[in-house]
Amino acid sequence: MNDFCPIPEPVPGVPEDVLLSVQNVRVWFELRRFGLGVAGYVRAVDGVNFDLRRGEAIAIVGESGCGKSSLMRTVLGLHRPREGRILFDGRDISHFSRKELCWYRNRVGYVQQDPYGALPPFMSTQTLLEEPLIVARMRDRRQRVERVRKALEEVKMTPVEDFLSKFPHQLSGGQQQRVVIARAILMDPQLLVADEPVSMLDASVRVEILTLLRELQERHRLSVMYITHDLSTVRYFSERIFVMYAGKIVEKGPVDDLIYNPRHPYTWALLAAIPEPDAENARRFRKVPPGEPPSLIHPPPGCRFHPRCERMIAGLCEIQEPPEFEVGPQHQTACWLYQ
Repeated sequence: MNDFCPIPEPVPGVPEDVLLSVQNVRVWFELRRFGLGVAGYVRAVDGVNFDLRRGEAIAIVGESGCGKSSLMRTVLGLHRPREGRILFDGRDISHFSRKELCWYRNRVGYVQQDPYGALPPFMSTQTLLEEPLIVARMRDRRQRVERVRKALEEVKMTPVEDFLSKFPHQLSGGQQQRVVIARAILMDPQLLVADEPVSMLDASVRVEILTLLRELQERHRLSVMYITHDLSTVRYFSERIFVMYAGKIVEKGPVDDLIYNPRHPYTWALLAAIPEPDAENARRFRKVPPGEPPSLIHPPPGCRFHPRCERMIAGLCEIQEPPEFEVGPQHQTACWLYQ
């Protein structure tokens, strides 16, 4: 089925248990004045490093505009990094040709944020799930239908016959997202990229979808990259959390350690913003960092959080960019408080 996609040569020296390795990746977007010369750059991703192991789920969290979506699109091969490289299954995808990207994209599934916007309104469920298989040159229609039925059963849309002929507008929001997930797993991917997959759904459906994704991950030993701004959902789904701020990862660590023992002041602020179900606690004033996130065109020198940080060390934080300090087992943070 995928003979037309050449298999790239692997890069030597990559650990066998690492599926995805992001190494010092920078993604800058040009700003042009009147369509002519370059007036500057938006530094959406500015020196990001992390490894995703086989069968592991990680969460990349941060507020809107922190660069997590640009990082996700770069991992999907939609943007080219300005610097650094991205290794997938030991192969450098950063500068793949179009045919080589075909090999890569057959091994990556993508779950979009808005299920209704991700599904063509003029296609039935069967047609839109068959389309990726046709693009991948699966010519046997009986084989395609069998694959589609199996995917729908895996996302618990049964009996399958009740959904094959339905169009997106005839499905609920949760059913639409299940179809999106079914499409993402059709090609038996090794990596699943989920872009805020529950943010557009009712609260009653969110846990169901996250539980479904977790079951699929364990059943197929998928590696999952979960993009979200909501720290309250990551504990149900991920093993490690990576906190992004202004294009950089400022803290990373195991889920329980990072949630119950956060070290970076920005992580404290994110956790303080989680809605509190206890009415008594909800009455307490929530202290949030003053000011606004920095411009990614002219980011501040030193630590990018220092203009909003109450624990800023004068003469250090505003001058020197902090390295990553080890603050616990597999727990690092880029903050001068731990030098």
